[in-house]
Amino acid sequence: MLRTLFDDDHRDFEASVGTFLERHVRPRHEQIIEQRFVDRDIWLEAGRSGFLGLEVPEEYGGSEAGDYRFNTVLTEQFSRVSAALASCFGMHFDVVAPYLVELGTAEQKQRWLPEFCTGELLTAIAMTEPSGGSDLAALKTTAKPDGSDWIINGAKTFITNGYNADLVIVAASTSPEKKAKGITLFGIEAGTPGFERSRKLDKVGQPESDTAELFFTDVRVPGANVIGEVDRGFIHMMSMLPQERISAAISNLAHARAVFEETVEYAQQRQAFGQPIGSFQYNKFTIAELATLIDVTQSFVDSAVRAHCASELTAVDAAKAKWWTAEAQNKILDTCVQLHGGYGYMNEYRVAQAWKDARVTKIWAGSNEIMKEIIGRDLGL
Repeated sequence: MLRTLFDDDHRDFEASVGTFLERHVRPRHEQIIEQRFVDRDIWLEAGRSGFLGLEVPEEYGGSEAGDYRFNTVLTEQFSRVSAALASCFGMHFDVVAPYLVELGTAEQKQRWLPEFCTGELLTAIAMTEPSGGSDLAALKTTAKPDGSDWIINGAKTFITNGYNADLVIVAASTSPEKKAKGITLFGIEAGTPGFERSRKLDKVGQPESDTAELFFTDVRVPGANVIGEVDRGFIHMMSMLPQERISAAISNLAHARAVFEETVEYAQQRQAFGQPIGSFQYNKFTIAELATLIDVTQSFVDSAVRAHCASELTAVDAAKAKWWTAEAQNKILDTCVQLHGGYGYMNEYRVAQAWKDARVTKIWAGSNEIMKEIIGRDLGL
């Protein structure tokens, strides 16, 4: 179906992103996979291209697009290269940006946002802990007041951009007796004494993504680095999660669509028993089902993007988009592997890497089970 989400400005922006990827990312993609991080010069080029400050006011070096459809274009185009690329960059320009722009003080914005936009300041957000993932209310990382400072102790894991980040937004318990109502967010800068990182984690998929464990041992953080209000961190995170989840949904579907399109070409060219494998009825029907699944899912995701542009996207609808696209993505890519036959299991084929990359999308940004719990509760169950 013809998508009506974008206008000419978005299509021009899409062309600009495509040019950036062709010049600066695709030729070095294998190197990025091998080293397990995106080179800083690529981040700097993304900053020069205006991709990192879409939500940042112009006074701090951003473009303040005021239109989430530009974020959507950027996420889709990065996802078509790889899920990990969209994850790394999306964590910075799409997930962290609202925390700094909407919750940051004037001093924090002046201190962090200009270099955030140029790519000189790489960011991450640290919620997940070794002892628990989706249960944000049960944080064990603590922050205790010491004069005007805070002393932070604890650990975080599975942190995207965690190994190379210059600034990490850390969720810590400041009033343990209040549980979820006693969490505060802190901006912790690289080089702060007591802040250490593990090696880059060895994951099943998404090797390009710089992912690490973070450790905080008596880390002294000035009160000026509190992001938002003390003891309202959980509320702040809940208000930001719908954008993170619609971003995940956009990426899930764009990633699956790109590999599906390549699989259709493969099915047209690959011969078996004297004819293209796509001409066999079972394969033809299978491909038709996937094409329909993609288009139907795209309609819902685009509707969710429109709702988010109008500040009307609910946490429930974001949860629906996140879990559904993750399931669809994994179904599509698993079927694409099957259609490739033995070649689909070879790492040299993009479909194999994409299949491995996709598995985590049913876990991160809130597991699919948690998404269904959110939806179920909204139904009064």
